[in-house]
Amino acid sequence: MTVERDATLRALPSVDQLLRTLVGRPELSGIPRARLTETVREVVGGERRRAREGRAATADAAVLASRVVEHFSSGSPFSLRPVVNATGVVLHTNLGRALLGPEAVARLAAVATAYSNLELDLATKERGSRYSHVAPVLTRLTGAEAALVVNNNAAAVLLALETLARGKEVIVSRGELIEIGGEFRIPDILARSGARLREVGTTNRTHPRDYANAIGPETALLLKVHTSNYRVVGFTADVSSRQLVEIGRERSIPVMEDLGSGSLVDLRPFGFPYEPTVPEVVTSGVDLVSFSGDKLLGGPQAGILVGRRDIVARVQRNPLNRVLRIDKLTLAALEATLLAYESGDALATVPTLARLTEALEAVTARARRALARLDPVTRRRLAAGIVKTSGQVGGGALPVVELPTAAIAIGATGSDARSLDAALRNGVPPVIGRIADDRLLLDFRTVLPADILPLTQALKAAAARLPE
Repeated sequence: MTVERDATLRALPSVDQLLRTLVGRPELSGIPRARLTETVREVVGGERRRAREGRAATADAAVLASRVVEHFSSGSPFSLRPVVNATGVVLHTNLGRALLGPEAVARLAAVATAYSNLELDLATKERGSRYSHVAPVLTRLTGAEAALVVNNNAAAVLLALETLARGKEVIVSRGELIEIGGEFRIPDILARSGARLREVGTTNRTHPRDYANAIGPETALLLKVHTSNYRVVGFTADVSSRQLVEIGRERSIPVMEDLGSGSLVDLRPFGFPYEPTVPEVVTSGVDLVSFSGDKLLGGPQAGILVGRRDIVARVQRNPLNRVLRIDKLTLAALEATLLAYESGDALATVPTLARLTEALEAVTARARRALARLDPVTRRRLAAGIVKTSGQVGGGALPVVELPTAAIAIGATGSDARSLDAALRNGVPPVIGRIADDRLLLDFRTVLPADILPLTQALKAAAARLPE
């Protein structure tokens, strides 16, 4: 055994030898030399460990080179890259949430490749405010007196609480002490802000008197939190924004509402359940409202605060705002997204809204076009067919809504489905579907028209690798 092991070790190519065999390979164009060398060392080192441990190892340079090439199978030096979202989840957090519209992408590119008036007042040539590029349109769209934007909604909530209630009490309904993705918990944010949590009510029922009875000399803020990714149903009661505002005004205590996903349009005409819009909450008299830019709004990741001028000004002056401020690229994309709303064409040009409101017939037609691109042999090998199913909004928004959709189902058995899922996920481009009832579903609610060609090519390649 020792003799065989030593022979294998001697026969292994050196790192330099293996690198020389890889020079000029088109699959590795664009891969930095240092990264390629590191991967070659890992591959050769792995074989050395196997040989020393008495496990089967190969000294075949061609085999080892193919492993290196496979490691860079994407053909790109970048780790973050586009994928085909075939999950049916429109705002998929793991897949980047909201897509930007063409105008937002164009504005982002324009600002990224040139100097800009980010913090320059062109009229006076004096220092300006980066918030001036989006605050006016936000106030027009929401009806609020002032607006501020930071890097995400969690940051917006933290900044507001730290400004308004540090060292004081914040009253929140127990049923709204939520945890959303990434273990973001309202009680934890409250603690980090320096505010003290005062719970009122029960998990399923909270009444106006619960807030009124809890108010004391240390109360600095009444906080209402959208429950985002869950709903309590049945024997329930909660306090509306208007009711909370009445209590706050009677006792001269500001009211803040964290809307989470925050929509600017009423989606009920498209069959969605009632969801309070940002303008509606502002109209109710809430002093400060926070919401995300990359959920139902359909823009880049951002945390948006709108409300009373004096309160927003206090928040903006907080030194912590400098840590959480929005960057120029996000500002450019957000301004373009907001312009779509102001122009009245957001439903057509903001991809999130377009995906959510697209008719089932159009989604089904897209799935049929993709299936028609597959030859009969590929269809048979994949056991491919169109099925009706349900997608999701995602991103913690509208959690009980099921989006009617159409999908191509592939894989005759659970084993086939898992194998195809892995093959597509590791292909170029990666295709991310979902497994249901032992079949892999490729949901066309989230498959874009531009995705059809690469998706069908990936399906053909996956089918070719299946055993006869």
